[in-house]
Amino acid sequence: MDDLIREAFKKVKEDISQLRAQLISLVDQINGLKRTSIQTDNPTDKQTLPDFYSTQNQTDKTDTKIFNPNRHLETPKTQKFGISIGNKGVQTDRQTDRQTDTIAKRFVLNNNITRIEKVAEMLNSLDTIKKELRTQFKRLTNQEMLVFSTIYQLEEEGFSVDYPLLAKKTNLSESSIRDYIQKLVKKSIPLLKYKENNRRVILAIPLEFKKITSLSNILSLREL
Repeated sequence: MDDLIREAFKKVKEDISQLRAQLISLVDQINGLKRTSIQTDNPTDKQTLPDFYSTQNQTDKTDTKIFNPNRHLETPKTQKFGISIGNKGVQTDRQTDRQTDTIAKRFVLNNNITRIEKVAEMLNSLDTIKKELRTQFKRLTNQEMLVFSTIYQLEEEGFSVDYPLLAKKTNLSESSIRDYIQKLVKKSIPLLKYKENNRRVILAIPLEFKKITSLSNILSLREL
């Protein structure tokens, strides 16, 4: 029994350590995303417009040196306007890309924050559950704990537990078992009692409770 208790307590500590490691990892990821987001928000295309204006001025100077008698029939402004639109389009695309990239990073950041909050909630819930279970089961007498743990163990082995079976396994009388069951219920210990075929009384541990903790964990918490 002592080995089971130590093993159960060790597993609880390992689960808590894993959750804390995940929390630290998520915090590091968020800090990295924050730094990346700040760098992305800074302008990176400052050289685009000066380069464009430099090229544009050179084109204008070249045009003034060339004599063309049909110059009034051409549409150089339209051509320049087309080039300008192209550069503005590139600038707009880059701004859109930066905005989209920033939004995506912020979405990932918010998602990771949500994950951290969930991990924190899990840690808090785990601590709360441990405290509540310890308080509940600490109040049980040895005989009451024997009855509860025997029901739990027999169910794990596939038995439908009734008064005769429980009395046999615990070496207690059926009347004593009934008294202990009533005391367990009064102390808010999770326990189900129902009739099978309107005759046989079945005792069971709620499935939801079993999902929260195992019998070995209960025994280890009781010993703390």
